[in-house]
Parts: sequence; C-alpha cells; structure tokens
Amino acid sequence: MAVKRINSSPRMSQASQHGNMVILSGQVSEGQSVAEQARNLFSSIDELLMKAGTTKSNIIYANIFLTDMNDYDAFNSEWDGWIDVEHQQSPSRSAIQVVRLAKPEWRVEVQVIVGL
Repeated sequence: MAVKRINSSPRMSQASQHGNMVILSGQVSEGQSVAEQARNLFSSIDELLMKAGTTKSNIIYANIFLTDMNDYDAFNSEWDGWIDVEHQQSPSRSAIQVVRLAKPEWRVEVQVIVGL
C-alpha cells in the first residue's frame, strides 16, 4: 500500500496518508495573537483533512506546542469553538511549552493524527 502525500515540497509533506491513518505536519499560522494564529491554523487543518477525505471529527490525537503557557486559556477558547465537544468528538491531546518555534513570531503549532 503506497503512502499518499498531500501538499508536498522537496523538504516535506503537509500531510501523509497510509491506510486509514492521516498524519499532519505541525501547522502554524501568521497572526497578532495566539487566538488569531489558532483560528488560521485550524482552517489549514480543515483544508488538509478535506484533501485527505476526512474531517476534524476523526482526529485521534493532537500535539499542541505553545511558546508561552500564559496563552493556554486563549488557545483553549479557540480550540473549544473548533472541536465538536457536544458530539463527544474531543480527541486525546497534549499541550507542551517550547522555547520557540521555527519563526519567532509563531506562538502556537498543532500537529494531528487522524483516522479515516
């Protein structure tokens, strides 16, 4: 069974699909606040999952990387509005503070593992 690559470049793919599993690379976004960055990267995740033939309701696990844990509540406010909590579609996840991300203006990065 071949691996399907989505939005690939010579360095990396934004998503890789094998069998019934889709793994997204860490998604980041521009924005003035962690809330704005989160909204924008959630939109990117939705688009990549659509290309893979799945949706956020099938997220199994999420890694959340924050450069400042003081942004945790603001991030969670956006997360809670994006994930379908009412229908018990809250995935397992972790939230980790990191020293910095690849660009200093990025405040949050989210990676997800999704089923089909």
